[in-house]
Amino acid sequence: MSEPPKRPTTRPGGYTAEHIQVLEGLEAVRRRPSMYIGSVGSKGLHHLINEVVDNAVDEALAGYCTEIRVSLNKDGSCTVSDNGRGIPVDIHPKMKRPAVEVALTVLHAGGKFDGQVYKVSGGLHGVGVSVVNALSEWLKVEVDIDGGHYEQRYSRGRVETPLERTGDSDRTGTTITFKPDPEIFEDTTFNYDVVAQRLRELAFLNRGLRIGLVDETTGRESLFHYRGGIISFVETLNKNKDALHRPPIYISAEREGQSVEVAMQYTDGYTETVLSFANTIHTREGGTHEAGFKMALTRVVNDYARRTGLLKENEPNLAGEDIREGLTVILNVNLPNPQFEGQTKTKLGNNETRGIVDSVVGEGLSAYLEENPSVARRIVEKALNAARAREAARKARELTRRKNALEVTALPGKLTDCSVRDPELAELFLVEGDSAGGSAKQGRDRRTQAVLPLRGKIINVEKARLDRILANAEIRAIITAIGTGVGEEFNLDRARYHKIIVMTDADVDGSHIRALLLTFFYRYMEKLIQAGYVYIAQPPLYLVRKGKEERYCHTDEELEAVLEEMGQTGVSVQRFKGLGEMNPEQLWETTMNPETRTLQRVEIQDAMAANEIFTILMGDKVEPRREFIEENAHEVRNLDTVG
Repeated sequence: MSEPPKRPTTRPGGYTAEHIQVLEGLEAVRRRPSMYIGSVGSKGLHHLINEVVDNAVDEALAGYCTEIRVSLNKDGSCTVSDNGRGIPVDIHPKMKRPAVEVALTVLHAGGKFDGQVYKVSGGLHGVGVSVVNALSEWLKVEVDIDGGHYEQRYSRGRVETPLERTGDSDRTGTTITFKPDPEIFEDTTFNYDVVAQRLRELAFLNRGLRIGLVDETTGRESLFHYRGGIISFVETLNKNKDALHRPPIYISAEREGQSVEVAMQYTDGYTETVLSFANTIHTREGGTHEAGFKMALTRVVNDYARRTGLLKENEPNLAGEDIREGLTVILNVNLPNPQFEGQTKTKLGNNETRGIVDSVVGEGLSAYLEENPSVARRIVEKALNAARAREAARKARELTRRKNALEVTALPGKLTDCSVRDPELAELFLVEGDSAGGSAKQGRDRRTQAVLPLRGKIINVEKARLDRILANAEIRAIITAIGTGVGEEFNLDRARYHKIIVMTDADVDGSHIRALLLTFFYRYMEKLIQAGYVYIAQPPLYLVRKGKEERYCHTDEELEAVLEEMGQTGVSVQRFKGLGEMNPEQLWETTMNPETRTLQRVEIQDAMAANEIFTILMGDKVEPRREFIEENAHEVRNLDTVG
């Protein structure tokens, strides 16, 4: 009998068992940080603070913490302190190490899994504080518990000193100070405003909780403390709008271990603002709780309108979007076992929550409408007007729908499309004016770059219903070119370009046109911004020549530096008043060439702040706009480059 063939001792490419790596402890986090915090850019950096603060907020949700203090320190570190129970310091029975050390060095270690210590928690996955430790150059934890003060230090996730009792203490709580690791992050500088926005949000969602923030470098300080909770949240969002009723409608109840809290107020505006939260986490993509709210709202308002005769028998039901016109809503649910999509927690998936929210909102809103008939009538009448406008908008929208092919000849401004059909490779330039549009068409890369010149200023969408907006030729051209539709019909998968670049003059008029376009995208195509598809071009302001040498400058500061470097003799400076002053070659080289251009991606760090700014700048009220300009004028170095 022949012998079985021997297993080869070598494999093609040298792939053997020794090549299978097992990453110990927190090394996996350091190797793949984006898996845990989303990115190593600004968003990921600030996520570190959020993770530590969320732990403190969980103590507040459990009823043990009333104050949180965040300090941005001079050495680039951040300190988060709370007066909760303090992370336990006794020895963990299984790990044979102090519990605080286990929490800071072991993934998925925490008190949030069995539902006993924390019935409700935002830091569900138990990876938060250990991930912060892994991605910090150093971290120091201080715990006040059982009459003692304990300290321990770590370096890049590894224990540097043993846990020590360094003194007595008559308080309880946890203080964590950490410095983000420059080996991991592109930039380790915290932005005060970004931090403040999240802390303010948390203070609104946790009625009575005091959250302090201080920047030790600048001395800037804020205290967030709202006794009205989410009612104050809605009132703040609507402070520059005209409300149809005061105070906001407030509904709250607890069902099957889940608490539901809703504050809502109608304004005379046309855009809806629905901000939903689950266990204090902002669910940007909505989820089952938001679906339950919308179902209840639509059903209850239609039932009321039918019962009172405001909606006739032969008339169709009001659509959800009609009923939500001009509505500002904060929806906050707390539940024991939330199912989020990944660690970034942007969408809630608990099916039972839909029915619970539907039931709570349905009962509460029905009672409110019966008890407040004058408000109920105003709400229904506004929805009826919205429905009539929606029908007009539907007819206008038909003009923007792309059938089998884009009818370029029907587009004002005449879109000049690119030849590539892969949206990931395609770019659309929205260009101010025909002159600049002509230069852009000649200078572009015809394979990947499309150009749509816009004539004049588009309609201010903050002051108009969708039917009027869609009657605007320039808006119709933009919608048709992009291909996604708008509003309820928006579908990101139909986007024809994954880079939509706003290219306007670097002057006051250009800034206004840019603001109008961004307001339109934010109000009706927000998912384009969330997907990272919207950009602002950065054309130069100056061309400096000396002999054959040419240098482009985007700011006055850059111009001064270049003039100092090139000297004063034989130097000429040309200031571009508009894109149309550049020839096609110049426009390509400075603003359109992917190899040399600078693009600014439009991002929404905080929905509340974005909503407030767009309302102030583009809304009806003059006084808030004047105050905003006065308060922020000192931050604008050159009005012509505001962007």
